[in-house]
Amino acid sequence: MSERSLRVGVIGAGYWGPNLVRNFFEAPGADAVAVCDLSDERLDAIRKRYPSVKTTRDHRELIADTSIDAICVATPVSTHHQLATEALRAGKHVLVEKPLARTIDEAEALVALADEVNRVLAVGHTFVYNPAVTKVRQILESKQIGSIYYVDSQRVNLGLHQFDINVLWDLGPHDVSIMLYWLGEEPEWVSCTGACYIQPTIEDVVFLEMGFPSGTIAHAHLSWLAPGKRRVMTVVGSKRMVVYDDVEVAEKVKVFDHGVERMDADELRRSYRAGDIHAPRIATTEALQIEVRDFIDAIRRGRRPLSDGHAGVRVVRVLDAGMRSLRENGSRVPYREPARA
Repeated sequence: MSERSLRVGVIGAGYWGPNLVRNFFEAPGADAVAVCDLSDERLDAIRKRYPSVKTTRDHRELIADTSIDAICVATPVSTHHQLATEALRAGKHVLVEKPLARTIDEAEALVALADEVNRVLAVGHTFVYNPAVTKVRQILESKQIGSIYYVDSQRVNLGLHQFDINVLWDLGPHDVSIMLYWLGEEPEWVSCTGACYIQPTIEDVVFLEMGFPSGTIAHAHLSWLAPGKRRVMTVVGSKRMVVYDDVEVAEKVKVFDHGVERMDADELRRSYRAGDIHAPRIATTEALQIEVRDFIDAIRRGRRPLSDGHAGVRVVRVLDAGMRSLRENGSRVPYREPARA
């Protein structure tokens, strides 16, 4: 493995699969050698752009190919567990697009299997590799914003409506993975409200809230029904505040020296601070490129990638709790369900 390129097969050539093919094709030390999809039209597009890449409609051909070292699964979430299980049992390293699986049990089973067969299991939480998200993490770790009071996020647009999962499972993994990465802790409780407007049983707008042991509260507004695209996350601390705007081109991260200096209830006085705004320099490297190279390096070094199976389980656990809360009219539910008798 250390003397030759990692040979990668991609299952799924829909929205995200071609991006994976491109990045593995261009990454040093790896080659995208095969792609599987049920659509001949999609496979034709792959063949035209990458004539050397083998294409097939049968994923079993990729899994049975002993020359392929790793499999990327970029298919609907309902198929993740089965396809990743088959690939791991065939001795492949596996990268699964978000979310890792549709249930906690399925996600935990994949982690256990990867450990059993000693293979790398990674999850496509691409945003944790985003240089702007990494910069915010560095700012939070430096303690320059003080204690973290709350995180607020908006991830809304007009579409793309899904037919098999709701907006929580579609967009939620992005915000949840970022929040868990930034805060470095798992929540104690989850609350979620939402509504189905376009499709009778599929929520197209939800409001997700998490409470953490440190006292931090995190909130995410997720919607397929909005007049424009917004991808904004705000972190409010005791000393400063940080805004990460993924749609912004020039200044994706801004640190605001704003806050409350003093509250004197007896004298009804308040002292607010509105200081400078600092926009740190952010690298322009594509997040997926960093993710792919981390996956390759993890395989070569025998280590866990940043977004490993355990990170995938944590995100699925939040989504599962969010669904339980949705069905209970937004009540707070425990992040971890009580052990069954």
